[in-house]
Amino acid sequence: MIVFRYLLQEVAKTQLAVFIVLMTIFISNQFVRVLDDASEGGIPGKMVMVFIGLKVPDLAGMILPLSFFLGILLAYGRIYADNEMSILHACGVSEWYVVRVTLILGLITSIVTGIFTLYLSPMAAEYEYQVKEQLAADSGLSTLIAGRFQTTGNKKAVVFIHDKNRKNNTLEKVFVAQLPNKQDQHGAVINSSLVYAAQGEVIEEASGSQRLILTDGTRYQNDEKSHEFHQVAFGKYYIQIQDQKVEHKRRKLKAVPTTELFQEQASESKAEIQWRIAFPLACLILTLVAVPLSAVNPRQGKFAKMLPALLLFLGYFLLLTAVKRGLESGSVASTLGLWPVHFIALILGSSLLIKGRSLGLKLKASLPQFMQRGAS
Repeated sequence: MIVFRYLLQEVAKTQLAVFIVLMTIFISNQFVRVLDDASEGGIPGKMVMVFIGLKVPDLAGMILPLSFFLGILLAYGRIYADNEMSILHACGVSEWYVVRVTLILGLITSIVTGIFTLYLSPMAAEYEYQVKEQLAADSGLSTLIAGRFQTTGNKKAVVFIHDKNRKNNTLEKVFVAQLPNKQDQHGAVINSSLVYAAQGEVIEEASGSQRLILTDGTRYQNDEKSHEFHQVAFGKYYIQIQDQKVEHKRRKLKAVPTTELFQEQASESKAEIQWRIAFPLACLILTLVAVPLSAVNPRQGKFAKMLPALLLFLGYFLLLTAVKRGLESGSVASTLGLWPVHFIALILGSSLLIKGRSLGLKLKASLPQFMQRGAS
């Protein structure tokens, strides 16, 4: 029991440390992208952390198998390099016992990964779509930044505000350039115009259309015939900035709940299902690969086999990605799916595990005889 707790503790601590480091790197990368969108006015500043949080389940589901794989290599590599594993083997702790102990932690990691990939990640993606649609349905003025030109929701005007009064939700010193259309709904030609007002306010009607109400301002309209601007002062001026509610966009498959994907027969849906299952399954398969690869010579150091192990992991992930694209395009049969890739990884892990053991030595010794019988 002491050895059991020691091995689990070492791998779990290392896995957690690797997971935190990788999540910090990837979340920082996402933070830069979201912050760039916020700086350009694509999303409100107060929604930055919301979008970052919605990326966490998807990132966690992909990083957990990698952190578990690296955790095994680093933890057991240190134990081998410090000759602790040699002492454990001398005391009767076999490599298969180490694999069984590690598989318990792998099963726990697999369950947690499955919760992320099968449930939390689609739910977060769906909520992200809802938030983006809500922002798109908004007038766009909630994302306006003072001192910057931005286009309204219906793409018919450009708005510039000097400042925003957050207490009463009004805009201060508003400049609007109405873009010209060829004709309006009555067939009359609409000329371009410039509007400046001391204050502005956005209202939303029951139909979903939105208007910008400007007060105490001046409108300058271009006359195409005389090429002159006419100046008109006004007390209130209404500008349509959103024609109707934004229709719901077609959801990507990553936002569809897993239970609904099982009911669909499209090849893209089956590929998405197997992709979500691939990460929890990889946690168990990678255990068989990582444990034998973690065995290093103390003179070589604990990082001796890190490069080939990472190359194997990268090859596994790239094969899954390539076959998934084949499933989506229909070039790979849905009945096969991603299972051949998992089977190849399982065979590789099993061969590495039995290599050097009595069963592996017997198979290696009997292989030449089997080949000779086959040739005869």
